[in-house]
Amino acid sequence: MRGKLDQFQKILLGVIVLYSIFVTIKNPAFFSMETLFDLIRTSSASMIVAIGLLVVMISGGIDVSFMAVALFGSYTTINLMISLGINSLVFAFGFSALLGLLLGLVNALLINWLKLPTFIITLGTQNLFHGIMTTFISDKSFGAGVLPSCLHGFGQAVLLKLPTENGSTALTVSLIPVALAGILTWFLLYHTMIGRGIVAIGNDEEAARRAGFRPFFLRLFVYGYFGILSGVMGIVYTAQNNALYPNKLVGDELMVVAAVVIGGTKITGGQGKILGAVLGTAIIYLLNSTLILIGLSSSWNNLFVGAILVISVAVTSYQERIKNRNHLIFTE
Repeated sequence: MRGKLDQFQKILLGVIVLYSIFVTIKNPAFFSMETLFDLIRTSSASMIVAIGLLVVMISGGIDVSFMAVALFGSYTTINLMISLGINSLVFAFGFSALLGLLLGLVNALLINWLKLPTFIITLGTQNLFHGIMTTFISDKSFGAGVLPSCLHGFGQAVLLKLPTENGSTALTVSLIPVALAGILTWFLLYHTMIGRGIVAIGNDEEAARRAGFRPFFLRLFVYGYFGILSGVMGIVYTAQNNALYPNKLVGDELMVVAAVVIGGTKITGGQGKILGAVLGTAIIYLLNSTLILIGLSSSWNNLFVGAILVISVAVTSYQERIKNRNHLIFTE
């Protein structure tokens, strides 16, 4: 299962291919390397947090504070860099990831202490983190002329440049953090005891505890790891947009949650694939960027995303019932 596409991932790929063919028929300009590279660039930041959210959902939890964590980490880091005259990409990613880690650990500690649903707790910390940032750090916007030049350089750097009829198109380096996040998460989930523990508590926490896993420490790892990826995502997002705003990102969480669920992640935990989360994100961004090409307004985006989300949840649920029936497990 790790080395090949499962049935659900094949369905997602089929949807992407068929929809792309349909858009190309309506507007031939869509079919180009420029379109592909632009899709990768615009979706890369969301793919990073989608991969992190996948780990949280596999563990049986949910986190809707990650955009606030990403904004807190990147905004605080860049504000500090501007104040102290620091112009280091390593510092930007490192310090933002550290802040993300600390906020992720706060989520884990509150979840363990309050024993409330993770959605409720992270919904509260979403507003808490954002409020602390705008109240005690700053609520100013920073334009391209103020940001450290290393961020502008990262946002404009390219991995591959290809000639086109209108000049050239380039694949930006924003793909690198996505690839690193995917590889690291794949290794953690499939080649470490921590990964086995994450899947175990997602399936049955009590059974996992009896098997020797410690749910509290696993949650510390899961939410801390997600916090790190969120901090990284905040820097990538700022570099791509070459501007920093105190109210951006927060409010876009549900689209990422939808992308992960569309990718086949089981809402109750214990099941999910990295490629599925990436494909789910790609579908959402593909819809968002192509509706205008087929003559539809952006308001249709929510309709299509909602329909795909409902269908994917239904398919995942049906596959789970078939699997349980084959293993003689019956649930109401």
